[in-house]
Amino acid sequence: MSTAPAPTPAPDEPLVLDEHPSTTHGAPADDACSVQWDADGTSAHGTAAGADFFVIVEQSGPWGRDAARESHLDPLLGAELDARTSRAGGRFMLVRRPGGHPAHDGPRRVLLAHAGTAPDSPAWLLEAEVADPGELLGLDWGALARGSRALVAASLPGARDAEPTLLVCTNGRRDVCCAVRGRPLAAAAARVAPGRVWEVSHTGGHRFAPTAVLLPWGQTYARLDEQGAAWVLEASLSGHTPAELLGPLHDRGRSALAPAAQCAESHVRAELGETHLASLWASEPTPSDDASDVVVTHADGRRWRVHVARVPVARTRPESCGKKGIEVLEHRATSVTAL
Repeated sequence: MSTAPAPTPAPDEPLVLDEHPSTTHGAPADDACSVQWDADGTSAHGTAAGADFFVIVEQSGPWGRDAARESHLDPLLGAELDARTSRAGGRFMLVRRPGGHPAHDGPRRVLLAHAGTAPDSPAWLLEAEVADPGELLGLDWGALARGSRALVAASLPGARDAEPTLLVCTNGRRDVCCAVRGRPLAAAAARVAPGRVWEVSHTGGHRFAPTAVLLPWGQTYARLDEQGAAWVLEASLSGHTPAELLGPLHDRGRSALAPAAQCAESHVRAELGETHLASLWASEPTPSDDASDVVVTHADGRRWRVHVARVPVARTRPESCGKKGIEVLEHRATSVTAL
């Protein structure tokens, strides 16, 4: 199972991306990257792609490997939105409705989410419809970075609060596992919660497919199945993550944290059985002799110092289908001390 980057068309050629193995659903190959990592049970802690906030645009039709620049979205606009989002500390992604992917014109949905970076900067999610995605160039990017919901809403006419939303990675041009395993999952989840599930162009972590991001918190999941997605959609309505998905098999961490902090928070969350997403906060990691120390604070005032190391597990595996194997490393909480 392998894939190659989509070719860049000449200016006068139409963008053609539909013919690809990912358009056929089925079981992944035995040597697929995610199948190998599933068999190993490798920890997913500390692997969420970093982002303090998200700027997300509905874009129907096919996507290339670099969806912002290789889709029916104007490539110059996509590149500019991607650059502005990245510079401010966020992540730009495209979404489309689960199921078939016919290209169509007309108004499109926009999602703006702040993942919550501190107890005094809570997570929030806004949605709007725009006739032209170029309207997003007028966003208050500084407010997005600071998490100022009111100022962001004022910069996007029609913005309104949205319910928690699940983004399932399905872009086979990034990795075939994401399409073969992600697209059926997105379709099933959308039947459970219509309007709250989208296919997304890239979450990172193909090896953990199906992988998904829960907005607004940036909570990222590994090895998600239909039952797990249903649990996520139900629990998220009250600001929780499912107890069944705590632990290193499924919890990749929250996007607003550094990898070691993600691991520390996820470890404490699993030890406590704490499902409320806003109840735990992890500090910036402090380097120590061989790893990092992270202080995790609970909303009730309890605090722990967690020592996190990134350690080899004595095997090599491909991080993406068709690539050479690399040494597998895991983030591990090696000690936890109450403060």
